[in-house]
Amino acid sequence: MFGFGKKKETGDLPETGWLARLRQGLGKTRAQLGDSLGALFGAGRKLDEAFYEDLETVLLTADVGVAATAHLLEALRARARRGRYTEAAQLRDGLREEMCVMLQAVAQPLETGSAKPFVIMLAGVNGAGKTTSIGKLAHYFQAQGKSVLLAAGDTFRAAAREQLAAWGERNNVTVISQASGDAAAVIFDAINAARARGIDIVLADTAGRLPTQLNLMEEIRKVKRVIDKAMPGAPHEVLLVLDANTGQNALAQLSAFDAAIGVTGLVLTKLDGTAKGGVIAGIAHSRSGRPPVPVRFIGVGEGMDDLRPFVADDFVTALLGA
Repeated sequence: MFGFGKKKETGDLPETGWLARLRQGLGKTRAQLGDSLGALFGAGRKLDEAFYEDLETVLLTADVGVAATAHLLEALRARARRGRYTEAAQLRDGLREEMCVMLQAVAQPLETGSAKPFVIMLAGVNGAGKTTSIGKLAHYFQAQGKSVLLAAGDTFRAAAREQLAAWGERNNVTVISQASGDAAAVIFDAINAARARGIDIVLADTAGRLPTQLNLMEEIRKVKRVIDKAMPGAPHEVLLVLDANTGQNALAQLSAFDAAIGVTGLVLTKLDGTAKGGVIAGIAHSRSGRPPVPVRFIGVGEGMDDLRPFVADDFVTALLGA
């Protein structure tokens, strides 16, 4: 495996185990990106236009995206000029460092201590892994000593309520739901129940929808307005769940949902099933001069602990090698 330098120590979680799991989960992207980079930065390769063109192809193939790729290439060209490099191998550490810097912009952990209950509204298209992510987030917050309540706001799909109820039983947390009814009303009731019970965090599910379904996008705007009525200032976080398999289409989803409900954080799921993990770099360059939307959590498997906060250095180390 092609190495890019020594990893820093991070966090107080069992990072060795998580890093190994992350490395495994990013296997398809690493095979697409890391192995190609290993050959590209091999001994004897000269720094010329052919090198930069090949590097551009490798990054785009891993779905890093046009804007992020252009940024990385320009940063590497600048490093080469400053250092008067002539060999590709001299830019090995540079790529890792530039990717870390780029991803630091979106590696902002979610702080939930500003309100009680802290209301998190989740949105996303069908199949992105939204309801499963809610169950895993409940487990994560409970491990932090937080009490959690779930709101089954996906009233369009009966299976979603059943799935969330199953996660509630698995985590031993209450799920507020209705057999039928208005999604906003369900979440309104859940917030009031959380306030009465002194719950720390409310995770509010919403129906999956495509950005082109204008009536459903208006419905999710209504849900957000009703949450604010139930608790002024809420939701305190609006998480958009994105399936990493969609690659650059994730940026279009982010743009549409952000315009509708003001996305404040992202959950990127199913990184273990795709070679498009480079999309995180694309997300870091998706807002045309505005601050990027933070990637709060990433998912690399089906296990309860396979959804964790996004740490840029861990991600790049798992992707490119220690």
